Amino acid sequence: MKTSLNVDTQGLREKILDLAMQGKLVKQDAGDEPASALLEKIKAEKAELVKEGKIKKSKKLPEITDDEKPFDIPDSWEWVRLGDLLIPEKSKAPTEDFVYLDIASIDNKVNKIINPKTINVSKEKIPSRARMVVEPGDILFSLVRPYLRNIAIVPVSDSNLVASTGFYVIKPINIIDFKYVFYTVLSDYVVNGLTRKYMKGDNSPSVKKGDIQNYPIPLPPLAVQKRIADKVSELFKQVDIVEKNVAEYQDLEQAMRSKLLDLAMRGKLVEQDPTDEPASELVKQIQADKAELVKEGKIKKSKKLPKITDDEKPFDIPDSWEWVRLGDINEYMGRSINPQEYGEEKFELYSVPVFKKNYPEIISGSEIKSSKQKVFFDDVLLCKINPRINRVWVVSNFTEFESIASSEWIVIRQPNVDSSFLKYCLSAPYFRAAIQENVSGVGGSLTRAKPTIVKELIIPLPSLAEQKRIADKLTRLFEDLDTIKQNLATVS
Repeated sequence: MKTSLNVDTQGLREKILDLAMQGKLVKQDAGDEPASALLEKIKAEKAELVKEGKIKKSKKLPEITDDEKPFDIPDSWEWVRLGDLLIPEKSKAPTEDFVYLDIASIDNKVNKIINPKTINVSKEKIPSRARMVVEPGDILFSLVRPYLRNIAIVPVSDSNLVASTGFYVIKPINIIDFKYVFYTVLSDYVVNGLTRKYMKGDNSPSVKKGDIQNYPIPLPPLAVQKRIADKVSELFKQVDIVEKNVAEYQDLEQAMRSKLLDLAMRGKLVEQDPTDEPASELVKQIQADKAELVKEGKIKKSKKLPKITDDEKPFDIPDSWEWVRLGDINEYMGRSINPQEYGEEKFELYSVPVFKKNYPEIISGSEIKSSKQKVFFDDVLLCKINPRINRVWVVSNFTEFESIASSEWIVIRQPNVDSSFLKYCLSAPYFRAAIQENVSGVGGSLTRAKPTIVKELIIPLPSLAEQKRIADKLTRLFEDLDTIKQNLATVS
């Protein structure tokens, strides 16, 4: 069974932040000054800033009730409203050239500012939202669709930085660790909590700045804040490495699969056996069997397909092999059934939505709304919808129920051809390229392969004995690749 490498790196980051918020990521030190003392210092510092006229006195936020505390925190920590740790935002229309930070400037996968736009005020129109004064260490939190996590720290810059009013500019007071505040507002606890409780609107659902200011967060001692920020940063770097390695492996693995399929189709994956009956004899047998089925009235006589020219052959194959058209070997004759007529009788339904699960859907006839095509064990299914996506399936009869397939599948049936080998043929790079050249559709978002075109496409055909050797070898090699993926996922 095909195994996908599924390392949930985003889940790892969320778990790290979750542990950090609960005081479980780093050790607590009894010698650290408690957060209650830090809060007194914050109050004193804010009072001094008000006295000096550097900030305006902010409205007192309500006390936090026990019902608002979703989890326990260490005794030396305190629950506080986020706004109690911040100094007020500043807004001002820019009068000189500036670097504009808007939503598009944030890469929400890494939560960093990338490619901000420089605005020349004498030559360009100033965006109407360019009003928020920001400084290095400020945290930009997008008010629109907070669940997308467009959140980033303002970096050190020689340029004049101005942010969009679409952000709440979180300005931690200078006696707390701004990186700790950043990781806090990036956490599931804050993002999901704000989204569930306060997000409103249909076209541009958003939260209010007051919602963020009033949100209760856990505040550790300053020394613990720094240890948490350092530890989260260190662990995130490790997750980034895992993510990069996974992506690189997936690219490498796909290239290896393609190369193995290519070698197999050229007759270079397994040794040739001179005692094997040549494929020309197999072709004769296929033709004779099809003629007998026509004679018995089990299939209709198909229109003769054109002879294969040398120009159609994409590469050389062994002398004992033959190039054949899919239509010349296919014995499938569509038989449509209406499952609703069978009531609660169960079926194995092969459909596109469950393809990735590699297992058909078990469904009763009454639940199926349209007619389906009846398929049998070892039929090979080729998806005609968006054929650039490699979807080829072999009917395996996992249960005692009858098998049916949705209309998205082209069915290929040939008992004289190994079904696994045929599946690998239809997955090979040359075949994928050939089918993609013959699709119909508008704009490329939804394309379709026509069965009449597909039946004229060609595949290389070795003897049945060699087909089985090739299929077995590919299956073993692909299982080895799957094992590597499983091991990498476990280590990660």
